[in-house]
Amino acid sequence: MSVEREQAQARGRRAESLACWFLRAKGYRILERNWRCPQGEIDILARRGNVLAAIEVKSRPDVGKALEAIGARQRRRIERALSAYLAAHPSLGELSIRFDAITLAGWRGLRHLAQAWRPEGT
Repeated sequence: MSVEREQAQARGRRAESLACWFLRAKGYRILERNWRCPQGEIDILARRGNVLAAIEVKSRPDVGKALEAIGARQRRRIERALSAYLAAHPSLGELSIRFDAITLAGWRGLRHLAQAWRPEGT
């Protein structure tokens, strides 16, 4: 693995750790980090009240670039991964589902975008 790729992965891990801390401070309970299945990966699965949020974390120089990095293909993989997660955890099926994004843009801090996208067809 290249040094640049290792540095990018380290930045991503730091951003996810900060995002978890930030979410806990907002009253979320972190259920999973980096949950993987054959359909895809979800950076953070968090619950607050009756809401289950699948959260994608992106660290980029600015918020616009961070949001652009969550393309349609990646959103579909996250949606499929969440379906697999819910199939494996049927007790969570009664919760409202939301797809959020947390961006870390330079030194501007974290930004939580609740309902960053909706699955196609909804």
